[in-house]
Amino acid sequence: MYTINKSIVLVLAIILSFITSCNTEKSKPIQSEDIQEIVDPLPSWNDVTSKQNIIAFVSDVTNKDSENFIPVKDRISTFDNDGNLWSEQPAYFQLFFAMDRVKALASEHPEWKNKQPFKAVLENDMKTLLQQGEHGISTLVVESHAGMSTEAFETIVQDWIKTAKHPTKGVGFDKLVYQPMLELLDYLRANDFQTYIVSGGGVDFMRAFVTEIYGIPKEKIIGSRLKTEYKYNDGDPKIMRLAEFDFIDDKEGKPININTIIGKKPVFASGNSDGDLPMLQYAASNNYKSFMLYVHHTDAEREWAYDRESHIGKLDKGLDQALKDGWTVIDMKNDWKVIYPFEK
Repeated sequence: MYTINKSIVLVLAIILSFITSCNTEKSKPIQSEDIQEIVDPLPSWNDVTSKQNIIAFVSDVTNKDSENFIPVKDRISTFDNDGNLWSEQPAYFQLFFAMDRVKALASEHPEWKNKQPFKAVLENDMKTLLQQGEHGISTLVVESHAGMSTEAFETIVQDWIKTAKHPTKGVGFDKLVYQPMLELLDYLRANDFQTYIVSGGGVDFMRAFVTEIYGIPKEKIIGSRLKTEYKYNDGDPKIMRLAEFDFIDDKEGKPININTIIGKKPVFASGNSDGDLPMLQYAASNNYKSFMLYVHHTDAEREWAYDRESHIGKLDKGLDQALKDGWTVIDMKNDWKVIYPFEK
């Protein structure tokens, strides 16, 4: 017959009491507010239809038991940049960079004083500059972005973004990114989506600094590009930028570039203008269940309000198709608690 030591019994009793108390603690009901705080992937969004649609889509296509399950390798998402991930008024941010470049190079080009669109830039005449239309702005970009190596251009852009300020918001251009969209990018990546930028903006301009903002690597940034040429340069090879466009990544150019560079249709596509419509149409044609998202600029107080008649980011045909086909449209004023990260 075994004799049980009283000390051992006491220790066992203490252990049992501790386990019981832990289980009791674990069994306490968690308040619904606590659950919301823990699991809400889009905290800067109000509890509105756009947010609910996004979460429902992601939950569905990542559920292996769902008939709409999308394998990880095919979870491709594409995002326009200007007006979709950051602001674009009163002009595209890259245009302000081009204007500053023209001013910096003016001493080397005395002919610019009497030649549009350069004359308008040197006289700070934004109204006349915008009247030059797409051709004038393209000329400005080409002339101010060429004649250097890709490395030199990247350094110039990085130096500019450190000090340049938005003309009306008074903060750096890189601060005018949309906090709710940053959360969306993170949410998609947390669910094994690949996130790409597919923008009409210059690919090398964006690659110089937006990776740190969006968490999207350079190789997943797609945009318009200048022609380039390779120079061996006496053993120091350089890719030189030429004064001519190679590809405009806008409108029909977006699905063409997606097919050429990514090689797969997106299952999630987001934009804010008619220039993004072909990309969203392309996503809608996917054999997988797909999600088309438009950002509608409706907040004149915190950002800007514009759509069908805007000279920048015109949203007309795209809005009509979104409403007809049941695509998700973000009402910026009502759907987002904050616009920019510094408002949190």
